[in-house]
Amino acid sequence: MTIELDGESLTPADVVAVARKNESVTVPEATLEAVRSSRARVERVVESEEPVYGLNTGFGQLVTERIPEDDLERLQTNLIRSHAAGAGRELRRAEVRALMLTRLNALVKGYSGVRERVVTHVETMLNEGIHPIVTSRGSLGASGDLAPLAHMSLVLIGEGEAIVDGERRSGETALRAAGLEPLSLAAKEGLALINGTQLTVGLAALTLVDAEQALQAADVAGALTTEVTMGTTASCDPAIQRVRPHRGQSISAENVRNVTEQSEIVESHRNCDRVQDAYSIRCLPQVHGAVRDAVSHLREAIEVELNSATDNPLIFSAAETDDRASGTDDVGVISGGNFHGEPLGLRLDYATTALTDLAAICERRVDRLLNPNVQEAHLPPFLTEQSGLRSGYMIAQYTAASLVNENRSLGPASIDNTPVSGGQEDHVSMSAQSAFNARRVVENTTRTVAVELLCGAQALEFVDSDLSPGVGTARAYERIRDHVPPLREDRPLREEIETVTQLIRSGTFIDGIL
Repeated sequence: MTIELDGESLTPADVVAVARKNESVTVPEATLEAVRSSRARVERVVESEEPVYGLNTGFGQLVTERIPEDDLERLQTNLIRSHAAGAGRELRRAEVRALMLTRLNALVKGYSGVRERVVTHVETMLNEGIHPIVTSRGSLGASGDLAPLAHMSLVLIGEGEAIVDGERRSGETALRAAGLEPLSLAAKEGLALINGTQLTVGLAALTLVDAEQALQAADVAGALTTEVTMGTTASCDPAIQRVRPHRGQSISAENVRNVTEQSEIVESHRNCDRVQDAYSIRCLPQVHGAVRDAVSHLREAIEVELNSATDNPLIFSAAETDDRASGTDDVGVISGGNFHGEPLGLRLDYATTALTDLAAICERRVDRLLNPNVQEAHLPPFLTEQSGLRSGYMIAQYTAASLVNENRSLGPASIDNTPVSGGQEDHVSMSAQSAFNARRVVENTTRTVAVELLCGAQALEFVDSDLSPGVGTARAYERIRDHVPPLREDRPLREEIETVTQLIRSGTFIDGIL
């Protein structure tokens, strides 16, 4: 599969395909024509010698410094070098590919003013597996993800480092491996490469897809726990959802009903003496549904951002603008704030909080499966025979509790602010940190869901074998047992937790279940 980049139709699933599955990209001819037209506008402005930010002035607080025409190429090169001042761990391969892909898609919208050659260089690097070394810290989410994008751009000019075929190489050597020569950046191009939200949105797209997989798996895990603890699915009755019609709540309730359909276990105690289940089971639709709505809110922002022009200034035809700050008779160059990451940062923080609560309710259900003080009579302490001699899944709950605690420590980042650039950039979004927090939280939450699934499958071993589980819960049990055998004797659980985590993340776990 080849992903076509037109600046208008990139999806989170496309980001995953390119970043993780190494799908190739192509830029259609009609889109390249828009790139050429945008570049022609830049060149007309440069020829006019009118002072325009990003073309022939300094940057940030140095905006008042006019740069002579002979120094414009040097200006752009200096910009890349000076802004490559990041720190921290290096981005993973998929994260770098997501960064490159989303920056390329923003450039091809035709409002950044780069030459076609810049576009084809980034496209070739992606397709040939040239992955710049990019440090993860340094972005404030305004004026975009400057430091990480600068590290990416160093390789385009033959500097910095990149990974090629698993080996670390100089930027120039890496380019030549793909048949490319280092770029000499023309006016506006350095700024166009680094001024945008692409680290934030690239990470956010990967996180979104993983969060949606975790949510689906959590509905299945919760349904399985409901079943094996002899809980009722009455709380998922459509009548309850109709009188409080939050969309996410209705979806999660329907998922539980579908997964437990034809369950003889649920049917066996329909008229029992228990009046109500604990909140972690009874309120599953409400909690999971609220998380689902938060993640959906994040998806809306990501889908817009993936196909937006986010650098500054932006280059328009005069006919497209109402209030041109600068330009020529037929070109409008407008300085604005599309690089500001707040539209993503706030929603990433919201999703981070929501996913933290999803992990919390999953951990509480794990406790109900394991804890001898609240377990159902048919379940042995910690889901193991000869408990005491054996610890069973006792410490798996510790792991879940630890993951939940870490999630709770990763609070909102976008509400922070540190003015920079001599006060010119006096309100920043910290959206990149929001993206890193969300990424960590979804990884922890997915592992917590994996623990619940493992415990739910183990609990089913102790349910009367004459009673069949639901259609979906039976498939979930079989999917887990394809990879993890029943726990008969104590054994290390780390690899099993990781195996189920990867099943969830890949999307294969819920195939045929939801």
